[in-house]
Amino acid sequence: MPKTLDQWLAYIERQHPRPVEMGLDRVREVAARMALARPAAHVVTVAGTNGKGSTVAFVEAIARAAGLRTGAYTSPHLLRYNERVRIDGRDADDGALVGAFAAVESARGQTPLTYFEFGTLAALWLFQRSQLDLAILEVGLGGRLDATNVVDADVAVVTTVDLDHQDWLGDDREAIGFEKAGIARAWKPLVLGDDDPPASVLRHAYAIGASAIRAGSDFFFESVDGAHWRWRELNFDMMLPMPALAAPVQLRNAATAIAALRALDVELPQDAFARGVPAAQVQGRLQRFGVGGIDVLVDVGHNPQAAGALAAWLRAVPVAGRTHAVYAALADKDVVAVVEAVAGGVDQWWLAGSTDAGARGLEAGVLARRLAGTPAAAARVQDHVAQALPEAMAQAQAGDRVLVFGSFHAAVEALRVLAPG
Repeated sequence: MPKTLDQWLAYIERQHPRPVEMGLDRVREVAARMALARPAAHVVTVAGTNGKGSTVAFVEAIARAAGLRTGAYTSPHLLRYNERVRIDGRDADDGALVGAFAAVESARGQTPLTYFEFGTLAALWLFQRSQLDLAILEVGLGGRLDATNVVDADVAVVTTVDLDHQDWLGDDREAIGFEKAGIARAWKPLVLGDDDPPASVLRHAYAIGASAIRAGSDFFFESVDGAHWRWRELNFDMMLPMPALAAPVQLRNAATAIAALRALDVELPQDAFARGVPAAQVQGRLQRFGVGGIDVLVDVGHNPQAAGALAAWLRAVPVAGRTHAVYAALADKDVVAVVEAVAGGVDQWWLAGSTDAGARGLEAGVLARRLAGTPAAAARVQDHVAQALPEAMAQAQAGDRVLVFGSFHAAVEALRVLAPG
């Protein structure tokens, strides 16, 4: 049997022939053997194309500000697997994860589990033993057939619906929306962060009797000034400090998180919202580093919708000098749409490979060929972000900014350059 966390992670990667295998039968079977019931007194599950991780962070921070004991399960991680499982605001330590993996292994018998399924069951096992008031579960892929959906959520959240993972979820917003709406439960709240969600989401909510709570219809939010914003619903409103997380889209994520907590059958003091919103932090979401007068930003944005949000931030926060972009994508992404969304805010491009991502990785030369005829066609090309980023920073001058984006793998490489160790 493996002994260390690294040994366990290597082991569980080998336990299923495919990295992704949609379906709940295997997870339900093993969960029953493990006697997994509810992971906490209350559960919020968060699905969506973009904004899931930030929304989880806002829910967690506000709940903790209210004095609730929380567990948060997110994916993927950036630097350490431990980031995926947080209990009371702290990453699970190696020993706790090793014990949880051993419990899953003992129960699964001959049932093959994917890496994500194994990790989800381990997180639920830890949460169940931690006497939590609230568990927040981030969906890995889709929703209806995602491993997290073995848990019945008290409140389900769908942040946004857009094109991504079409090979698994369908070719349009309607098909993808149906998959994401599958986390909703009958007669329970379903919070929707989209102003205009797909009809499939609303049809599913109606069919099962879920109460849809919609941004722009049932709750509202607007910026008041540079330091404050307002959240409101019928007969209730709050003036709140701006999130520490950058980008205009974070107001929507924070507003959606507040709607989810307001829909939960838990009394929260109003000051918890004011303290929790600016306390929320997530690595790799326009994470900023100052290097020799250059503003370096790292963002995990990897699909057209995320690129649109990134472009909105670039417009909202102009820079005195030039903007240099380092872009590295995975093979299954719409790289042309991503580049075209961001291009108006970029003066110079670097393209890098992501071959460390395994089968989904994309060589820099292939990425460059896909982007022929786009604003990134004249980009400089390097094999890895770890090569392209220092080159971009060397070309930049004081007052410029350097943006690294395109995938979680790109963000990891950038963080290792910018904050080694």
